[in-house]
Amino acid sequence: MESQQMALHSTSLNRVYLLRHAHSGMANPGQGDFDRTLDDRGYAEAEIIADKAADKGYRPQVILCSTAVRCRQTSDAIRRSLPGQPEITFIDEMYNASEQTYLDLISSQSESQSVMLIGHNPTIADLLESLVGEDDFHSHLPSGFPTAGLAVLSCDASDDASPLKWKVVDFIAP
Repeated sequence: MESQQMALHSTSLNRVYLLRHAHSGMANPGQGDFDRTLDDRGYAEAEIIADKAADKGYRPQVILCSTAVRCRQTSDAIRRSLPGQPEITFIDEMYNASEQTYLDLISSQSESQSVMLIGHNPTIADLLESLVGEDDFHSHLPSGFPTAGLAVLSCDASDDASPLKWKVVDFIAP
């Protein structure tokens, strides 16, 4: 956990949004995992979570999204719900990525104050637990990270020499 906090100590970020893609159906015969689409439940979840985030005024400056179909479909609902329909950057490496890949993407946003990652489990859950610690993670998600769950993290940087201390300030589920 400390290496993640140290890696983020020089960033200007003060808000991170971690969104797990909405519920997807099983792959059709001959279809790969990457191409799985949202099912009816997933489309509903994506719209609900997007509306809840917008109602709370959550507006990330940067949105980074896996190129997997189910993530792109989830991002469509987020984009529609935010004023100005922000640009979303689709990143191939987020599919089947390690926690370190997601962390590197967050760390690379040195000019932004907030970033949203739309990605996959278990990477989203593992990253959240690494950033906030096991106790904070389990107090907000005792049953794990649900589909279309949105963790909102804030940081407390007491000084430039200290690593950022991330905490969950909100968790929204559909």
